[in-house]
Amino acid sequence: MKRWDARYTGPVLAAAVVLCGVLATVLTVVGLRAGQGDSARRVMDQRADMALAAVRSETDRYRTLLETVAAGLATDEQITWADFDQATSPLETAGLLGAVAVAYVVPVTTADVPAAQQRWRAAGSNGLTLSPGPGPDEHYFPVFARSLDDRDNPGGADLATVAQPAAALKTARQTSGVTVSDTYVLLRDRNRPAGERQQSFVFAAPVLTRANDPVFRGWVVLGLRGGDFLSGVLATFSQGQLDGSLVAVNSDGSRAEVAQLHVPGEPDLTRPMTIRVADHVWELGLRADSDRLPGAGGHLWVIVLAGGLILTGLLAWLVFVLATGRTRARDRVLEATAELRDAEAESRRQAGLLGAIMATIGDGVSVVDADGRVLMENPAAKRLMGVAEASHDPQDWQRHYGAFRPDGVTPMPLEEMPLIRAMRGECATGEMLLRNAGRPDGVLLGVDARPLDPSGGLRGAVAVTRDVTDLRQYEKDLAIFAGVVAHDLKSPLAIARGHCELAIDDPGDEIAVQLALDRIMRAVDRMDALIETLLAYSTARDAPLSIVDLPLEPLVREVLQERAAGLRGTGGPAPQWSVGPLPTVRADPAMLRHVLDNLIGNAFKYVRPGTVPRADVTATEAGPGCTRIRVADAGIGIPEPDKARVFDSFHRAPGSAGYAGTGLGLAICRRVVERHGGEIGVEDNPGGGTRFHFTLPAAINQEEPEMRHIPTEPAEEEDARVRAALDRALAERAAMLDSRLPGLTALPAAEPSAHDPAAARLRAPVPDHQHQD
Repeated sequence: MKRWDARYTGPVLAAAVVLCGVLATVLTVVGLRAGQGDSARRVMDQRADMALAAVRSETDRYRTLLETVAAGLATDEQITWADFDQATSPLETAGLLGAVAVAYVVPVTTADVPAAQQRWRAAGSNGLTLSPGPGPDEHYFPVFARSLDDRDNPGGADLATVAQPAAALKTARQTSGVTVSDTYVLLRDRNRPAGERQQSFVFAAPVLTRANDPVFRGWVVLGLRGGDFLSGVLATFSQGQLDGSLVAVNSDGSRAEVAQLHVPGEPDLTRPMTIRVADHVWELGLRADSDRLPGAGGHLWVIVLAGGLILTGLLAWLVFVLATGRTRARDRVLEATAELRDAEAESRRQAGLLGAIMATIGDGVSVVDADGRVLMENPAAKRLMGVAEASHDPQDWQRHYGAFRPDGVTPMPLEEMPLIRAMRGECATGEMLLRNAGRPDGVLLGVDARPLDPSGGLRGAVAVTRDVTDLRQYEKDLAIFAGVVAHDLKSPLAIARGHCELAIDDPGDEIAVQLALDRIMRAVDRMDALIETLLAYSTARDAPLSIVDLPLEPLVREVLQERAAGLRGTGGPAPQWSVGPLPTVRADPAMLRHVLDNLIGNAFKYVRPGTVPRADVTATEAGPGCTRIRVADAGIGIPEPDKARVFDSFHRAPGSAGYAGTGLGLAICRRVVERHGGEIGVEDNPGGGTRFHFTLPAAINQEEPEMRHIPTEPAEEEDARVRAALDRALAERAAMLDSRLPGLTALPAAEPSAHDPAAARLRAPVPDHQHQD
């Protein structure tokens, strides 16, 4: 029993407190809501009485004003615009809710329309035009009108054509009193959009002389929009708390909803009322949300309910805490112990993860304390440093690690070491070369050292090191490459400038000038060819491909004819060629043309003196969905040791030293072919010379074959070949020049080179009818 009390006494007492508190709170709220309901009904009755009185007061005021205006006009023998203007001007400031316009209306028979129009124009109604409508012989025309809503009035309209105002006018004349029409849309509102039209009325007061036998002269008519009238009346006392609707009972007993006024809330109180307006009956319906009425609604009951529940909960919680304190304390001890074990396990996991990360990253990370003792060093740092054991004495770091300045000769002063500077509180970056037993060739390291964050509770520094040896060597190679390009571009410019200076100093005869101009053109062509070649080399790897089905034979013949035309223009022997049956392939037209132009151009260029250039282009199937294209020549050939390197950047075979070229043409061809998923190679031509071959996807039945994986040469291998070739390229540049101008610089040969692809490109291709197929 005691054990049961210890476990359940607290919850039972808390439940009892909750039950009593909730019951007391609910009873209080029910009583409060009942009182609020009675108050809401009283407020609703007051508001309804006020609304009814306001509507009656306004309609009585409109009727009184109309009677006053009609009585004033009846005193004039001849009513003019001035009389009407004087009588109706007070209406503009009378604050008539919903009032549209006031007009003086006269009856006119069809035969009297012209005379009446002339008469009322003379009375001041300038521009009045009476337009009788079809129907009865008597028409009702407004001859004077004053707008009360800042809109023009349609003068001269025949009210007899509209049943509602016509009936009201007839009744007013018969009864000699003010009447109200049935609901309808005013003539002036019928051109408005449907959503802006309102159900409206007209008040009509007859104008009768004061003689013993009164004479009827016309009517004073006031137009009233029902929606504006209702919203204007209710707005003065509803304060956004009452819904309202106005229903008019027409002469035929039908009920027409004139207007509705909506306010936020959920109406639950309703008050219907009936109003007598002239000779008609209006029904005013009022609705309200009891919670929104002042002094009757509000959220007091919500506050009471929430407060009671909160107090009940607090009291129950206090009872529960007091009754279960010991049990809860024991549970908290157990929970804290479990959390401590979890935190310890998480700390071990985080430490293991941090260790794995430090062991995995490729950059070296070293952490030292304020005295220079090494606290942590990951495997990458040990590998970069080349020293198995770390030194804990900063004074010994230079000797222990073999630290030098980037020149590799000057020992690194202790105060310049980035890690020492970080220990002093600086953020230091720099480079230093380490050369020791583990790094006999030396390694250039980039170091980023920073002080430890003081939030770690330990003073010291951390350094991140990375090997930048290859990066600096690559930058050096790029500088060499820039020197090669600058040299090759400056030579043709110097040639052109030298010949221009000679032509200026001593023009000579026409033949000498022509030769000088030819040399200038060849120099410009050489420079243009180099620029085009460098551009093609740089874009062949990354330029987007536009793959289409491309017939190969027309393209091959076009390239052959252009190359042949270029050779004929130099006076060299006419080349020969043959083209076998060629299929349709899937390729980028522009890039494939570059490949064919390079291979055919080499076939026509690299020939022995006195030999006729020749190129034979054939194609065979190289497997499912693949075509092998061969370009064979009868040229100087390629030595066997150089065949594996002719496709490298800047490589030129020893036998090509006397021929112009940049060493990039075949490298471009390899890039283009490999981007198409093919392979390129070279072999000896059985008939003498060289035979290049490359593969492309074939277009079979206009279906795109599956492209094979395009191998991507690692950037490191490509860069290594470029660096290895740069030194050779510097020595081979002189072989590209044909002759030298004494005292100036190198010049090309006296005649245009037959091996310059740029010279052929500058001439228009012409059909060659002397080739051999």
